[in-house]
Amino acid sequence: MVDDPNSTPRPTGTAPEPGTAPGDQPSGVVALVRLAVVLVDREGRIAQWSRAAEELFGHRAEAVHDRPAAGLLPAAEPRSVPGQAGPGTTGRRRDAFTTLAELTSDGAAWAGQLPVVDREEHLRDVLWWAYPLEGPTGRLLALAADARPLRSAGPRLALGERLLPFAAAPGALGGFHRLSAALGAVGRPVPGTLAAVLPGTAERRGPLLAALTRAGLPALRLDPSTVLPLHPADPAAGTAHAAAGIGRRYPTAQQRTARLGPPAPPEPSAPGRRPAAAPTPAPLPAQREAAAAPAAADRAARSDRPGGELTAGGVPAPPRGGTTIEQTAVGASANGHRLHPGDPAPPTAATAPTAPTAVPVPVPVPVPAAPPGAPTGRFGPFLTNGHAGEQLALLNEVGGKVGTTLDLGFTAHELCRVLVPRVADFACVDLVDGLISDSELPAARPDDDTMLRRVALARNESAGQWDHVLSEGSLVAMPRRTPPGMALQLNQPVLVPVVTRDVAVDYAAALGGPELVPVVSGRSMLVVPLSARGTVLGILKLLRLPDRDPFDEGDAATLKELAARAALSLDNARLHRAESRVATTLQRSMIPTRPPQIPGVQIAHRYLPGDSRAEVGGDWFDAIQLPGSRVALVVGDVMGHGIHSAAAMGRFRTAMQTLAALDLPPGQLLRHLDNLAHKLGDDHLATCLYAVYDPINRTCELASAGHVPPVLVHPDGTGELLEIPAGAPIGVGGVPFVAKTIDVSDGSMLVLCTDGLVEVRGGDIGAGLAALCGNLIDPRQSPEEACDVVLDRLHSDDRKDDVALLVARFDGVAPSEVATWDLTVDQREVGRARALVREQLAAWHLESIGDTVVLLVSELVTNAVRVARDRVQLQLIRVDKLLVEVSDDNHNLPSLEPAEQLGETGRGLTLVTKLAERWGTARKAVGKVVWFELPL
Repeated sequence: MVDDPNSTPRPTGTAPEPGTAPGDQPSGVVALVRLAVVLVDREGRIAQWSRAAEELFGHRAEAVHDRPAAGLLPAAEPRSVPGQAGPGTTGRRRDAFTTLAELTSDGAAWAGQLPVVDREEHLRDVLWWAYPLEGPTGRLLALAADARPLRSAGPRLALGERLLPFAAAPGALGGFHRLSAALGAVGRPVPGTLAAVLPGTAERRGPLLAALTRAGLPALRLDPSTVLPLHPADPAAGTAHAAAGIGRRYPTAQQRTARLGPPAPPEPSAPGRRPAAAPTPAPLPAQREAAAAPAAADRAARSDRPGGELTAGGVPAPPRGGTTIEQTAVGASANGHRLHPGDPAPPTAATAPTAPTAVPVPVPVPVPAAPPGAPTGRFGPFLTNGHAGEQLALLNEVGGKVGTTLDLGFTAHELCRVLVPRVADFACVDLVDGLISDSELPAARPDDDTMLRRVALARNESAGQWDHVLSEGSLVAMPRRTPPGMALQLNQPVLVPVVTRDVAVDYAAALGGPELVPVVSGRSMLVVPLSARGTVLGILKLLRLPDRDPFDEGDAATLKELAARAALSLDNARLHRAESRVATTLQRSMIPTRPPQIPGVQIAHRYLPGDSRAEVGGDWFDAIQLPGSRVALVVGDVMGHGIHSAAAMGRFRTAMQTLAALDLPPGQLLRHLDNLAHKLGDDHLATCLYAVYDPINRTCELASAGHVPPVLVHPDGTGELLEIPAGAPIGVGGVPFVAKTIDVSDGSMLVLCTDGLVEVRGGDIGAGLAALCGNLIDPRQSPEEACDVVLDRLHSDDRKDDVALLVARFDGVAPSEVATWDLTVDQREVGRARALVREQLAAWHLESIGDTVVLLVSELVTNAVRVARDRVQLQLIRVDKLLVEVSDDNHNLPSLEPAEQLGETGRGLTLVTKLAERWGTARKAVGKVVWFELPL
């Protein structure tokens, strides 16, 4: 007996956690939603990644645990372009957890929609509930739910202990597009069902429960006037009793031998009947009464299928009693395949019994000759030996309709669509999750712990209800005692002509819940392994409803051949995706994912690959912070496309960052980069634009190596195409690079791009530049909005060249926020520097950090005076933080010595390391600079 599939389990004998509602039963009407739970710790790393998060986002918990959250889930934010709002507008790529942290930076929780890109590069519409945390528990608690099924069919509702389907009018089905995430009333206790999915022990959940109570529990807003509290929907709820009987109904080989006893002596088969494949075992207790009937053997001898009787209409009668899968599965095969070494040997055709048998192995074999007068149904003839043409037609159709693309998920969907409803009423493809996550063949054979991910399914909507079938993306483990697990581990088709209720209960428990019992009970099941190049990739599972003929050995033989052909297409798609993933990972590791936060300038950037399938090209951009709050802006374009251009781009970008750290003037930097290109090879040619913006002096120095000229948008909205000496591309050699310095006003924008944005095939690049110089950008917009406007107006999907776009808004640093002093090379200047700093901090009302700043300045100025030859400079800059820089004319960089080697001197950098939030050193054109930052 199993739990009612419409019930929510009530824990017994346990006290509710502090901060939770007593019990875990819903109070009133609540929405049941599958919730993914992610916890980000204080260091910005993933501390908890729930099973639902694995299913929703595709990343396995062991792969993301203790990994930085930033960059894990790219997020696509809908653009807010005036006049172009709509769901079809492409969003810009950001990072989901970084965005959630920004949305909750004010300490308030946030709920809303944020689409993300999962591990398979598929865009998922996700509802989020984000809660900022305090203390050692973590930085951010994020709850997430897949919005697509909620908006297509509506959420499931719970009323007390009963789970009810969403009671929507028929005309409203699929009309839940307004459904959104919301926060409930503040101060309500956390229900036990929600507390149970939170990470950690009951004691460590206290801060999480407090955060939920303080900010409001997660809820769903169905319309402007209806908000429902949200409870997690546990797919394993109510399966405790069902799972307890799995070992009894699916025994091991030793348990089966002890229970069934030795095989009975074989008996000669009746003439003209199909020989049975296995000897008669000792009957189970539930079958002894039926087995003792005098006419049992005679009825079984007249049965057309092993283990069952024919009704008056020629349809096999359902099995009796509490049979196991081994007793209902088709194993009556002529070659007598065995599942385990301990199973009894199969009888020969001459000694095959005619009595009804409980077959010990559900492994089908090549199709035998069909007996005369075998019953057939509406869909039976196409898979019989007498209709080989129909079988060939099916195989040809698979060859023509499966594998038309190199997309793994699309190929799996093609296979399911070919089979439903022609062959089965339900078909699904479950692949080994390691193949999807790592794109590598597993080293070990599949076992009971192998996780399968459902990548595709198809169902005959007119033939029944399939509401409780596991959705695509679900993770499931199939033990060997289940038909799918048996097919996966043995690499052989497994056939169950009629699934009895007892078998269905256990099989449903393995899938996740008793609500699946009606889906498989009474059906005919065939599970075929998907094997290619000696490796089992996954399984193809098929179900037929009772109004169709059950699967037989002929079906298994034909579908095994079909699955082998489809598996090759799936493996080809896997190999292609592995190659694309390598190239994409290579390029994404070389392009910044988020703009840096630099005082006095706001930066936004975009990258659009010319080939949307590979996402690989040679365009790049960068923003590098330099001493004195300056910033270097870079845009480049390696000639060519593909992975070779991406590799060359990575070399150029790394070299550019290294040269920029030396604080070389733009012209000299491009000269060094050109020399490096000659050392790398003749095939390394690239255009590049390098600009350095000084927010204190409000100047911008630019140099170009054959690149598209930049556009400066003035505060009044007029655009100016900057005339910069073009130079020659990097790698040509022999051409000087001349820099140009311009004055920029606060509020102006600098737009840098590659030729893929402004060049139209067959047209003039000047037309695109003219459009960029027009009234395209409003200076009042943010750089992010400006990027969206430029791409919407100038970029089109038919362009085949990569696009790199960087927009910088120059805000400058007010003179009142900067203090600079020139010091002489004299030890007495250290005391003067302390007094100057303390006086300036008092003017800025920063006395609270005065002692720390004075101490660190004293150490750095002391070091600078010791090594400088002619000059020392001290500079303080107050923006959103306090930046302190000490410069001298000695180019040797200081080093941090180990503590055990320190004497009375040399402790300056150790103090800086301990007390400053960030610090560093950098070379300048003349000398060096040592800097540190303190938060305000």
